[in-house]
Amino acid sequence: MIEKQEAREAGKPQGFILLATAVLPIMAIVSLIPVLPLLLGEFAGVPGSEFLVPMALTIPALCVALFSPVAGWLSDRIGRKQMMIWSLVLYAAFGILPWFLDDLFQIIAARFALGVVEAVIMTLATVLIGDYFAGERRERWIALQIAVGSVAAIVLIAIGGVLGELLGSRGPFLLYLLALPIALIAAIGLFEPARAAAEPALAKQAFPFRVILPLAAITFGVGIIFYTVTVQLGPILEASGPVSPAQIGLFGALCNVAVAIGSFAFHRSSKSAGPKLLSVGLAVASLGYAGVVLAPGLFAKAGFAALVCFGSGLMLPNMLAWAMRSLPAAMRGRGMGLWTGSFFLAQFLAPLVLAAFSGLAGSLSQALMIYAFAAGIGAVLAMFSARSKPRLAT
Repeated sequence: MIEKQEAREAGKPQGFILLATAVLPIMAIVSLIPVLPLLLGEFAGVPGSEFLVPMALTIPALCVALFSPVAGWLSDRIGRKQMMIWSLVLYAAFGILPWFLDDLFQIIAARFALGVVEAVIMTLATVLIGDYFAGERRERWIALQIAVGSVAAIVLIAIGGVLGELLGSRGPFLLYLLALPIALIAAIGLFEPARAAAEPALAKQAFPFRVILPLAAITFGVGIIFYTVTVQLGPILEASGPVSPAQIGLFGALCNVAVAIGSFAFHRSSKSAGPKLLSVGLAVASLGYAGVVLAPGLFAKAGFAALVCFGSGLMLPNMLAWAMRSLPAAMRGRGMGLWTGSFFLAQFLAPLVLAAFSGLAGSLSQALMIYAFAAGIGAVLAMFSARSKPRLAT
């Protein structure tokens, strides 16, 4: 049952609340990266721990991929605000639970439950941006969502490291309690948007799978391009010689900043959202991947890796805006659920896809060159599509 909808105009308070909620799913993984060695050492006696411990970190991403479409479908049926508030409360509860647990399998179960509520939070944070804002204002908040997430990742890794240093392997789990004040602020500042009631006929129409599924598939490909560099940055840079963890961390921060810059570049060009910006982003990523393989030195490779991330920062909000423009408000939850699911599925599968291509091609460098070639072909196809289709209306 959808609660009474309010004909209110959203502004910066609602936008900033949604940015804060969208950071939480990012925090679920990156804040634990610094304590991964501690967790591996703690559970070294558990059979299969070398696989199970990393899975405990990454399983929320798989849950977001699996359950985001369900979360979006439910939000179209029962409303957005109450789902968001209760999910934030459950995020804090499931997130802090490993602080009290000593059994690895119980920790994995808690992380699975966390991932389910993350699917709701991430989907609704995006859906509500579409509900609250339109046109240029919507694209501005979409760009900010991607940019803030990238910058927040840098800060959260550092905070997770400090908490791990002070409190041990469970220290970063205290960060999940931040969801409680965010839930309180969301309860006060968010409102149920007047959306489905304004489009009763559209709510009964068939969902436009023919439009959304291709966009979700493209988003999956863009996600693979993005996460391959961010996850495999260490091995990529080591192709030029020995690299210290501090250097990898520094260049990783540079790549996250490049994503944010790309997102702001999207905002400046958002009137061209669609195939045209996709073509530009793919061309930039293709050049970056080729440079990562061919560049002789560490700093050159790092610069080209950042170029891939800049292209990704341009493409991700573009795909989100493109999908959002293609959906009526009454179907936005389902559409954004599919979009979010495809993006997080790419996050989960990117290392496996690269490993498969490296095995087939014979080396990491050859696999990355395949990525460069594929992105280049995609850029050409997107440009042809841009010339043959009119720009989408906002």
